[in-house]
Amino acid sequence: MTDEITPFTIAVPQRDLDDLAARLANTRWPDEIDGVGWGLGTPLGYLQDLAEYWRLRYDWRTHEERLNGFPGFLTNIDGANVHFLHARSPEPDAIPLVLTHGWPGSIVEFLDVVGPLSDPRAYGGDPEDAFHVVVPSLPGFGFSGPTTEADWGPGRIAGAWPVLMSRLGYERFGLHGGDWGAIVSRQVGVRCPERVLGAHLTMLPHAVPEREFEDGELGYAMIQATKPQTLAYGLTDSPAGQLGWLAEKFKSFSDSRDVPEDAIDRDDLLTTVMLYWLTGTANSSSRIYAAQGGAWGEEPPKSTVPTGVAVFPKDTGRPLRHLAERTDHIVHWSTPDRGGHFPGLEVPDLLIDDLRTFFRPLR
Repeated sequence: MTDEITPFTIAVPQRDLDDLAARLANTRWPDEIDGVGWGLGTPLGYLQDLAEYWRLRYDWRTHEERLNGFPGFLTNIDGANVHFLHARSPEPDAIPLVLTHGWPGSIVEFLDVVGPLSDPRAYGGDPEDAFHVVVPSLPGFGFSGPTTEADWGPGRIAGAWPVLMSRLGYERFGLHGGDWGAIVSRQVGVRCPERVLGAHLTMLPHAVPEREFEDGELGYAMIQATKPQTLAYGLTDSPAGQLGWLAEKFKSFSDSRDVPEDAIDRDDLLTTVMLYWLTGTANSSSRIYAAQGGAWGEEPPKSTVPTGVAVFPKDTGRPLRHLAERTDHIVHWSTPDRGGHFPGLEVPDLLIDDLRTFFRPLR
């Protein structure tokens, strides 16, 4: 085992893209009851249209080039390959910041915010707000997967992030995350508070009243927490299956009206799906639910690090401040007027502003 960090360029073989197109063309579609809309899951007509767009008009090479426009790297931590983007700021007083995604997300969530955060001067911002930005793929997700051990849950990942930051030469750093990224970021602060400047979160499950979780919206989590292997056969073999599984959550978790694209660019959605499909990580990414440990919403160990929470109005499981303050050192609480579970994709301007506001007094 070494501390080596190696440059990584995404270069998907053309045969993988040809195989994807052939599978999409030969999809065996299910039946559907008329008039149910999204009530029983992703509607047939919507998914057929999206799959046809994916097969004929979506251009992976364009998005591969965009991803490769950010410096990418691989390093091995605790037996897992960790892929990450790393944008060093040109500003000498920039502070390091780790941006961590969740499920069904990916590093694509943060592509629109990396530039303004790392080089605010170039985007009309204040250079004193600059960050050195690190965007890892969670172990088991995208090019950080598949993992080969079953216990890559948020606790083990929280142990890996300080190692990653040490290898990059960053002793103290800030954290941001939503979904699993929020859980991981908080746990990093619990494990090594002396290294964490602050944690900015968009989800805090233990501070959400049980009734806040909408009926019918947690079935996916129960399946992935108990039988991810069974689910993985369909998602790994069928791109339409993978697309339908992820698109439904982008719809229900986002600030959308009729379809996910009301809130999230269609190509960004498909690029995220591609990072699951091309890397064969439907199974290993699902296993994070099985590896979590403890009950969902169970009160965790107290965190002493300065914590900011941004509660986006259409997110799922919105926390309450008085519940959060029982366990967390809350120094910032915001309620943006738009956005959902994927603010980096839906409302990047609001996420950037909130991150800057939170970290200014902590520099």
